[in-house]
Amino acid sequence: MTTRLPARRAISCFLLVLVALGFGRPARAADDARVYVVLWFDTEDYLLPADDDATLHLARFLSDEKIRGTFKLVGEKARVLEERGRKDVLEALERHEIGYHSNFHSVQPTPALYMSRQGWLDGIQEFDRREHQGLLDVERITGQKPSCYGQPGSSWGPQQFGALDRWGVPVYLDAGSHVTLDGGPFWYGRVLNLYGLRATLRTKLGGSQDVAEAKKEFDAAYRRLLDEGGGPVSIYYHPCEFVHRQFWDGVNFAKGANPPRAEWRVPPQKSPEESRVAYEAFEEYVRFIKAHPRVRFVVASQGLELYRDRARERKFTRDELRRMAEAVTSGVDFQRREQYALAPSEIFALLNQFAVAAASGKEPTELMLAQTPFGPAQEAPEHGDVTSDISQFERTAADVADYLDRHGQVPNAVWLGSTPISPESYLVLLARYAVERMDGRMPHTVTAHTAELAAATHVSVDQPKLWGWVIFPPGFHAPEMMRLAKRQAWTLKPAVLNSVEP
Repeated sequence: MTTRLPARRAISCFLLVLVALGFGRPARAADDARVYVVLWFDTEDYLLPADDDATLHLARFLSDEKIRGTFKLVGEKARVLEERGRKDVLEALERHEIGYHSNFHSVQPTPALYMSRQGWLDGIQEFDRREHQGLLDVERITGQKPSCYGQPGSSWGPQQFGALDRWGVPVYLDAGSHVTLDGGPFWYGRVLNLYGLRATLRTKLGGSQDVAEAKKEFDAAYRRLLDEGGGPVSIYYHPCEFVHRQFWDGVNFAKGANPPRAEWRVPPQKSPEESRVAYEAFEEYVRFIKAHPRVRFVVASQGLELYRDRARERKFTRDELRRMAEAVTSGVDFQRREQYALAPSEIFALLNQFAVAAASGKEPTELMLAQTPFGPAQEAPEHGDVTSDISQFERTAADVADYLDRHGQVPNAVWLGSTPISPESYLVLLARYAVERMDGRMPHTVTAHTAELAAATHVSVDQPKLWGWVIFPPGFHAPEMMRLAKRQAWTLKPAVLNSVEP
């Protein structure tokens, strides 16, 4: 005889069975999910002395709340703090992380202006010439090597990444839209980019109504990020916002102006009451965020722990290399795996290593990724179908290996004897060659077809919204520089969140 359970009890038992089998249980990743709040300050106003006090106030408030912020200092701001004898400010900043925010910020020409007239290598050298001393001064004065860099205003350019790599600055922290990748962190130019994040939030500083609206926005982002398994929120301010009524640089350098220093004007200052309201709005907002149980405040360098690049110095097995080659298409793009991602230039380097080894008769069982090659410096050649015998292809692979070793970047053109083809087309050839060799086949000829860099779609084209900063001269645009930025998308890949608590 069968005993029938009451309907409600039967449903409860059924649900318990599902949970026991693992159905309906939140994924472990969701259980462990965290929202990582990066709170950063562009500390740049070296004209208004009240900005020094604002920096002190913010640094001390955060320390009292046991929160570390990232203060990105302009080189001249650090020098002015030293000249004014503001040891109290420098001591307060010791409890936080220091970033870098250019040497003079808005003094003309700003970085995008001078980089827009240069190519890859000369642009790196010019950025280094103009900006490196500021980095060294920030390090000397604060006692910390800056962990990150972010551009003044929207004065962005791809060559800066080559300089940051030379300087050993591993994180790019700012807001903007020159390069974005689905609103998340990404690797570009050998640097971790916390840039163009979808969850870039802040409260206005006008009082309780501003804070109420900002709280709703944060709660929505908080829930969404937890549902996605965790991720970052970027929140930024300028200390000068708390004490001035107009930005210091807009008063002096708007629309390309560049007056002599003797004519620089101090911006109009807020009243004590207006500053009090601004501080209280900010402090209420920070305490509200801090109260969320799964929020962790992090500084820029902790992003490297959270998004550690597991592809670097990884030993890739033969099976992994095969899957890598099989995934290459004529739309050359990055590849994402469960625990790591690969930029197009990394795939290029690994498969070229395989081709060189296979041509010597020593097909490797595993290969290591030593570095991420930068993208080409110039436009790729246009071509139709190009056929080559296998001997020439294998000699070309050896030549490309030498180029990568000497220059650390993908070549502008790959030469099949006297015929140049694009590096994108060559990567497709490499992938096909690798699969055939692993299958035990030896092709007699190879044919290169046209291909394109699909990853470049994540880099903006030159357009007015990129250059809307009031400091730019009217009509400024930089089409050649943004085309160079697209070529550097050879280095682009998503940053994969690790299960690391910094």
